[in-house]
Amino acid sequence: MQSKTIAIGSGKGGTGKTTISTNLAHFLAGKNYHVVLADADVEEPNVSLFLRPDSLHVKVAIKQRPVWDEEVCVLCGACAGHCHFNAIIALPSEILVFPQLCHSCYACSELCPVGALPMAKERIGEIATGLCEGVVVVEGRLDVGQEMATPLIAQTLDAAKAHTKEILLCDAPPGTSCSFVQTVRQSDYVVLVSEPTAFGLNDLTLAVKTVRALNKPFGVVINRVGMGDSAVEMYCEHEGIEIIGRFFHDKGVARCCALGVLAAQEVPHFKASLEVLAHHLGVLA
Repeated sequence: MQSKTIAIGSGKGGTGKTTISTNLAHFLAGKNYHVVLADADVEEPNVSLFLRPDSLHVKVAIKQRPVWDEEVCVLCGACAGHCHFNAIIALPSEILVFPQLCHSCYACSELCPVGALPMAKERIGEIATGLCEGVVVVEGRLDVGQEMATPLIAQTLDAAKAHTKEILLCDAPPGTSCSFVQTVRQSDYVVLVSEPTAFGLNDLTLAVKTVRALNKPFGVVINRVGMGDSAVEMYCEHEGIEIIGRFFHDKGVARCCALGVLAAQEVPHFKASLEVLAHHLGVLA
């Protein structure tokens, strides 16, 4: 089969996104598919709590940031004019660089007429790759104190794609910020996991607007069916959104999550719901 990239996201945290990502990856690997699961929630990665990959290979992740060379600089101010992120301020006697705001776009460095802003490497985190029962797990881990997650997310997804032969599942960060956009922008399909509550509906509407703005095909999975109301179902029907999966509220599933155990191995109806979801995604013959 042609390789397929599926991002699994949510408008808010705690909807069960990682539960579904890890169980789906393990389920498909059990069907002899080559599956890569990328944990793009680099600020709080937790995929490995459920899959526990062996033989971890850890690679340091870096980004490039400009460093002002006072000896070369002619204080023309071109660098600040080219920076769209306000990471550089040109003063009459010096250039101030704010690495926390830098997006490593190289504009200031490459467009400086005298080469006074060479790029330097800075560690931002690490990328760990391992194997768990047929699932290749690629996990990004952002260093404490790093303000910007998107460079590490991009590198994590690139590392995951290098291993992908058939199916790449991307466990996206919660919410609809830049981190979410960075994860889903190169995906072929987006799964939005929601819960049948007022909070779940509110944040699902934000996620839907974001995915539609990115022009990505998507479907909704409702998790913990039976614990709330039918507002999410009604919203999807009104908006013409396909509900591609339903996972029922069950204390057994919650117990598995608390213990770091894959629910599909312990709860039969959860595994049945995974199979339905896999068929909707077109990854299960």
